[in-house]
Amino acid sequence: MGVAGTGKTTVGALLAEALGVPYAEADSFHPPANVAKMTAGRPLDDSDREPWLDAIGAWARQQAESGGVVSCSALKRAYRDRLRAAAPHVFFVHLTGDRSLIARRMEQRRDHFMPLTLLDSQFAALEPLQPDEAGAAVPVGAGPEAVTRRALAAFRDGSAAPGRLR
Repeated sequence: MGVAGTGKTTVGALLAEALGVPYAEADSFHPPANVAKMTAGRPLDDSDREPWLDAIGAWARQQAESGGVVSCSALKRAYRDRLRAAAPHVFFVHLTGDRSLIARRMEQRRDHFMPLTLLDSQFAALEPLQPDEAGAAVPVGAGPEAVTRRALAAFRDGSAAPGRLR
């Protein structure tokens, strides 16, 4: 989870590979109207996100037995609660970084529909993981492999239990 530009896609794919489980990119679950809205520089509202979150939750529920990794912004607690309702044992890795770092990373991206102009709205909406949520906060200042190693260590450390937020 995290704002655009934190490396969710890259780290998610690396994490799935390390765990030997399927990977899904949450952006692929967006209906075309959501993509068009974001491409036009307009942030999504909660009603736009509901069908998207439900589709991600359905995928996560299907992976419950064997495991899986999905990269998803999940910026608000309510969004994470909706995902947890579909897949109760989900573990969130919150990729973190300051605005200037994330903006530089977004400026370097090519072929992505999320414009830099929406970054501030994402930071404004962001509700970090709380201690009662299963997950870990991992800074993204290092390279993707180092970030993945930290995320994997937090997951394997048993911090998937609520109250053990790293």
